[in-house]
Amino acid sequence: MSLDPAPLRSAPWWQGACLYEVYVRSFADSDGDGEGDLPGLIARLDYLASLNIDGLWLTPIFPSPMHDSGYDVSNYRAVDPRFGNLGDFAALIEAAHARGLRIVLDQVYSHSSDQHPWFIESASSRDNPKADWYVWADAAPDGTAPNNWMGRFGGTAWEWSSVRRQYYLHNFLTQQPDLNLHNPEVQDEVLDIMRFWLDMGVDGLRLDVANFFMHDPLLRSNPPVQVSELPANPYYLQSHVYDRSRPENLPFLTQMRAVADNLGDRMLLAEISCDHQVERMAEYTTNGRLHSAYSFELLQSRLDGTHIAESVIAAGAEGAWPTWAFSNHDVPRVASRWKAEGNADRIQLFQAMLLCLRGTIILYQGEELGLPHSDVPHERLQDPEAIRFWPRHRGRDGARTPMPWQPDGPALGFSSRDGWLPAEAGHAALAVSEQDADPTSILNHCRRLMALRKQEPALQLGTFELIHADIGSLIFRRRRGTTSLLCAFNFSDQVIAVDTAGTVLAGAVTAGYLAPNRYVVVKESG
Repeated sequence: MSLDPAPLRSAPWWQGACLYEVYVRSFADSDGDGEGDLPGLIARLDYLASLNIDGLWLTPIFPSPMHDSGYDVSNYRAVDPRFGNLGDFAALIEAAHARGLRIVLDQVYSHSSDQHPWFIESASSRDNPKADWYVWADAAPDGTAPNNWMGRFGGTAWEWSSVRRQYYLHNFLTQQPDLNLHNPEVQDEVLDIMRFWLDMGVDGLRLDVANFFMHDPLLRSNPPVQVSELPANPYYLQSHVYDRSRPENLPFLTQMRAVADNLGDRMLLAEISCDHQVERMAEYTTNGRLHSAYSFELLQSRLDGTHIAESVIAAGAEGAWPTWAFSNHDVPRVASRWKAEGNADRIQLFQAMLLCLRGTIILYQGEELGLPHSDVPHERLQDPEAIRFWPRHRGRDGARTPMPWQPDGPALGFSSRDGWLPAEAGHAALAVSEQDADPTSILNHCRRLMALRKQEPALQLGTFELIHADIGSLIFRRRRGTTSLLCAFNFSDQVIAVDTAGTVLAGAVTAGYLAPNRYVVVKESG
């Protein structure tokens, strides 16, 4: 069936859109240095446009010492030479827009690199012009840290400076000092950085760990939590009520929204990571705050239709607009996490379920190919979290290995040499060149689904009406105007009954029954 890729819309471009997350360092290498770059990405734009996506989310491209793969920024208004330069970025925007693709750029405002000139100046004394641009605190009377806050990558969240004779806060690595966003000067600087990239023509900004922007100004210690088993990382032994998701954050989000709205049809997308992340998603995207937010709620190992339905409903409450992903650069790939490796039917079911949810959708690079998670040898690890907690926690590198473009070569077509992370041998058979011409491939199935989402306003913007959910299945209706779509997914090992009457748009149902690891999308009669 022919699908019109551009139906009329009555909403901002980002609402109901499908974004493709490009992990730039691992996507396409044009100069043979083993790291992806902007010219390599430009050369692959026709492939990306063929996926029927609406835009690209790019991971950080800014100058960085790469202690945390670019999430430690040393210059917010430039491009790291390993990725290219500002001219390359301008060329990317022009080329993407010519293909109807929007650009959403990662921004890291919670913290900077300790090599940023701001921090070097701030750390030099207690009375310099940027002395209060980061979070500094005196030691406790016994010389220990100001409170009990823990860092996400293990150990205390405080690091001693022998020059200032104070501690500075770092919620992540010691090389990632936290900016003091309580300071109006820092807020103004962040808003100016937003304007810089939006003025370049960027269509949206993805806000890294947006619920970490503010901390408790009284620096109160977090209470403990009870656990049944000691975690590998002691960070999870605290209830993080004072070091993240603070109410002081909300007015600043409103200021950020005003900057974006003043520059036209732009998007601010928050990343949320906390204990009550669905509630935070709704809180951060109502009352004039951000446009949308996504969290790790559906990026966990738990596969349960009831949980998915409850999350979609709660995150979309009171006019909030959620964003959903099943994989990203921080978690095991969904094919491995939800036990679909080597099972094309199950992988295609997950593609369909994601693309039928109410909200904006993020498809992580390689998910259109059905890639399983990579097994990166210990000696090749780059992720500081993996290195610290090996072998109990294998970190994030397995989701970040090079994109497989062809089944041979030192990096499966990603580069002319071995990449900064090793290419996964198990990805060769799923390479783009192997799937592109096969109409039955996982890749072409994903293309058809994304074309369907673009063709059906009910999938982009319609209501979400739950019909049935349990641990092994999910059935709901998407409705917009006079169009009603029934979406049914069976990820159990049992046949389930589905009451369908209408035209099957995707998937298959037989005599009112849905087989295990199958789905169906039906345009209902009447």
